[in-house]
Amino acid sequence: MRAFQGKLTIVLGAILALSAGATCQAGKNGGEGGAGGDEDGAGATGPGTTVAVTTGQGGGSAATFSNSTATGMQPGCEALPDEDFDGDGFSINDGDCNDCDANVNPNAIEVIVDGEGGGGGMMEPADEDCDGEVDNIPEPCDAAIAFDTMDALEGARSIELCHEATPQADWGVVSAQWVRANGTPLTGANVQYGVLADFGSGVPPRAGESLLALSSGAARLPGQAGNCGNFSCSHGAGTPPPGFPQAVPNCALSDIINDDVGLEVTLKAPSNATGYKFDFKFYSFEYAEYVCTLFNDQFIALVNPPPMGSSNGNISFDSMNNPVSVNIAFFDVCAHCNDFALYCDDFTSICPPTPASCCPAGTAELMGNGFLDAFGTTSEDGGGTSWLQTTAPIGPGETFSVRYAIWDVQDMAWDSTAVIDNFQWIANGGTVNVGTTPVPQ
Repeated sequence: MRAFQGKLTIVLGAILALSAGATCQAGKNGGEGGAGGDEDGAGATGPGTTVAVTTGQGGGSAATFSNSTATGMQPGCEALPDEDFDGDGFSINDGDCNDCDANVNPNAIEVIVDGEGGGGGMMEPADEDCDGEVDNIPEPCDAAIAFDTMDALEGARSIELCHEATPQADWGVVSAQWVRANGTPLTGANVQYGVLADFGSGVPPRAGESLLALSSGAARLPGQAGNCGNFSCSHGAGTPPPGFPQAVPNCALSDIINDDVGLEVTLKAPSNATGYKFDFKFYSFEYAEYVCTLFNDQFIALVNPPPMGSSNGNISFDSMNNPVSVNIAFFDVCAHCNDFALYCDDFTSICPPTPASCCPAGTAELMGNGFLDAFGTTSEDGGGTSWLQTTAPIGPGETFSVRYAIWDVQDMAWDSTAVIDNFQWIANGGTVNVGTTPVPQ
């Protein structure tokens, strides 16, 4: 919501830093192949999510890292075939292709080098995951998923969570399930979640070939089976997670939620990961007349264990800790603000003014998804955010869960939808903080 723009300072969610390190070249010594590896010991992990890194962002010279898929004694660290010199859980015989760098092993994520450092240095491409290929980019895993799939693992794949944790590749998706807001499993078919090829003509996927939609109404485009044909589709009462719905300063608060739905994924981080990020957009028929009222639907990304900097475990919020709703600072996709906060003074005496810059992103990202001229009436136009990106820290090899959830607050009317895509691991060695910022256009 642009009304609070003057009060909000957007905090950059991830600060990328790259420290110089020693070069470690592996020598060729003909060691035994590790489990699942080839004859020279390069263990294979299969396709996985990749991370794009631009080096030298601080303006200094970027470190140069060398890597090899050779095995045996390695100058500078003198690793023995069964020793695990770098302490990453893998010896050369287990498939570690650079046993003097703990960020290189079969449980690491490939770091894709895509730019020159600010000081003119260049990060040298390497084979971090020891699959025998340097900077290999896996194929998308979200093609041809039915929009009404009941398989939660396909929901995870729609946001690029492709790699499933196995004994041979101990990172990735441990489990996925459709849930209610409080984590109770959903059973049977449900129109409140869907895997879509786009969210209208102006909102293609951020990565791959599909994206995930979660809705307090119907996660369907106009004309798709299951679309209820209205801006209010009721599904029943819900139970919120502890600490939610979250209050917004100076606005009315209700503790009643309805029409809740979510996707919960349990993940194990790669051995070289320091964080992760994902992109999302939030749409609501409540914008703009229900700004700062009891009727503020919310979307959260609830993490367990909660990282430092989260709000009740939620990692998606603006710099005032406002949860994602029509009260967030980033609502700039809309047709008009003629009725901005129209009903606010029914609930509070402190109402936000109409933003000076109204609907700066226009209506292109409302086309074809039902939020513009909703069901033939301009009186029920909705609004949305631009693409936003949430980042959060994680420890190497840590197991954690993320519950993406959305719900109606107070009533079962004027629905909201969140679209989520482009989950990526961050593995560049820098510091990652919890934060949500607009995706650069």
